[in-house]
Amino acid sequence: MDRIAVVGAGSWGTTVASLAAATTDTTLWARRADLAAAISHQRVNPDYLPGYQLPPALTATHALEEAVAGADAVVMAVPSHGFREVFTIVSGLIGDRTPVVSLTKGIEQGSLARMTEIIATVAPSHDPTVTGVLTGPNLAAEIVAGQPTASVVAMVDPEAVTRLQQVFMGPAFRVYTNDDVIGCELAGALKNVMAIASGMSDGLGFGDNTRATLLTRALAELTRLGVALGGRPETFAGLAGMGDLIATCSSVKSRNHQVGSALARGRTLEEVVAEMQMVAEGVKTTKSVLGLAEKTGVDMPIASHVGLVLDGAITPRDGVLSLMTREAKAESN
Repeated sequence: MDRIAVVGAGSWGTTVASLAAATTDTTLWARRADLAAAISHQRVNPDYLPGYQLPPALTATHALEEAVAGADAVVMAVPSHGFREVFTIVSGLIGDRTPVVSLTKGIEQGSLARMTEIIATVAPSHDPTVTGVLTGPNLAAEIVAGQPTASVVAMVDPEAVTRLQQVFMGPAFRVYTNDDVIGCELAGALKNVMAIASGMSDGLGFGDNTRATLLTRALAELTRLGVALGGRPETFAGLAGMGDLIATCSSVKSRNHQVGSALARGRTLEEVVAEMQMVAEGVKTTKSVLGLAEKTGVDMPIASHVGLVLDGAITPRDGVLSLMTREAKAESN
């Protein structure tokens, strides 16, 4: 691939663009002209990655057509609530065989659609075998700082996914391929809900046993729903599932974890969200996940209790008590 476009200059979009710039001519689209200028000329993203120097090879623009037109692949790094609007413009600038990779770990409210499903709806002539996702235990600040980690790029077309693997792969960023797009995409979205629950646990002062129990049951929960929606069980045991779940549920750098922790300390959801510059996808995704669970008949007690806390129906502490006093069951249920 000679050139790729990354659409969205948040922390993760900027990080992925920086990775790609090491191997490929990369253009990053920022919604604001001043942010694009800071990235191109000062080599910093002051809003989302302050303090980190970006590679000289990375260029940025606030003109979407300039970023996307003629690109050999497009990486979508737009939050779920704005994804459809932005991709509608992008779809008119690319060919039907241009690979499109989503970085967005969310479910669209209302439609309950994954981002790759939005792509298929907006651009029905676009080849679905070259639509995919990049996902895994990927906290942006650690990656841009050069700390080693791994990720998964999921796409059905074997040639396209191999080319993308080569674009993103670096000395400290190992990339695996996978053809289970549904499973990888769902794992990334569902774990954000569980990260809010983990933040609540930590905010209440509970320890390692509690977190280990929560993560284990959360993995079972998101696997049940993911498989019901077409993903493969083994995907949820890999980097896209368990790997991302551990990172997001254990790290204070996780925005979703921060939301849960703040709620447990008595803050209101409105206060927490208002103070966050970046989007915590789990807040919006929880309602969509519960909608998918109801649609498929899958029991998701942790997600249900997160939803009740976000709605203000119960406190985080009452949510933990309710979970612990549920009817006794076999572990397989």
